[in-house]
Amino acid sequence: MTPDPIFTGLYVPLVTPFTDDLRLAPDALARLADEALSAGASGLVALGTTAEAATLTAEEKRTVVRVCAAACREHGAPLIVGVGTNDTAAAVETLRELAAAGDAAAALVPAPPYIRPGQAGTLAHFSALSDQGGLPLIVYDIPYRTGQALTPETLAALGRLPRVVGVKHATGAIDAAAVELLADPPEGFSVLGGDDAVLSPLLAAGAHGAIAASSNLRTADFAELVSLWRSGAGGPARRLGAELSRLSAALFAEPNPTVIKGVLQAQGRIPCPAVRMPLLAASAESVRRALPLAGPRARRGSLAPA
Repeated sequence: MTPDPIFTGLYVPLVTPFTDDLRLAPDALARLADEALSAGASGLVALGTTAEAATLTAEEKRTVVRVCAAACREHGAPLIVGVGTNDTAAAVETLRELAAAGDAAAALVPAPPYIRPGQAGTLAHFSALSDQGGLPLIVYDIPYRTGQALTPETLAALGRLPRVVGVKHATGAIDAAAVELLADPPEGFSVLGGDDAVLSPLLAAGAHGAIAASSNLRTADFAELVSLWRSGAGGPARRLGAELSRLSAALFAEPNPTVIKGVLQAQGRIPCPAVRMPLLAASAESVRRALPLAGPRARRGSLAPA
């Protein structure tokens, strides 16, 4: 039997809490990090899309990584750090800085956005990062943000690069490329679900885990969903997956992470629901609709086989 890859289970891509005047709230971030890991997350993701990384200053990014890394050390869990850029040289430099600091177990790196360099250019980009960056890489395949899908051939080639250890699959569907990849992934290569609404069926098809924005809420249930599918408990997994899919739909009714932040603030877990422009705070109605779905299950046995 082929051993599991390094990155399995649930990884929570944390929001970045702000104060009312839009300053970073590191104490609230530290609490969120500890709560997620205490609830059963396998690890954390810092500076992902959900963290509003594009609007953070360089110093704020260093603070976010430092806070998340401290929580991961406390819990003995890995930290994945988002490195999103379409400049190969700049990405290499960022990876080297992260590797030198020693806080990150891997970097989550999207296919180069906006430029759309093609399959050969994308492969060359990741080859350079693998050769020169000094960190394990998880490829972020999210074509509705990057403007370019990765073909099965490119994914297979990426999986053979020395430091590429997985992919966050967020194509909006369980497509032919995902089916082909899950049928025969490269040895040691993780396939992590990244589209929350279809997370459960991707796990059913053989994904090793998830990086799910919705798991900022009901973290224990998302961790259980991964565990149920990995253990072959299809009936309970399908029922829990359907329930969490409804939560995800409510949380993504407006741009991520606006509704998530609204719910976290309503639960008293972050100081305020503020986001930085060009995002705008979620409407009160979207938060109201999501809030009842965001609490823990009332009866833990409700999903057990009849």
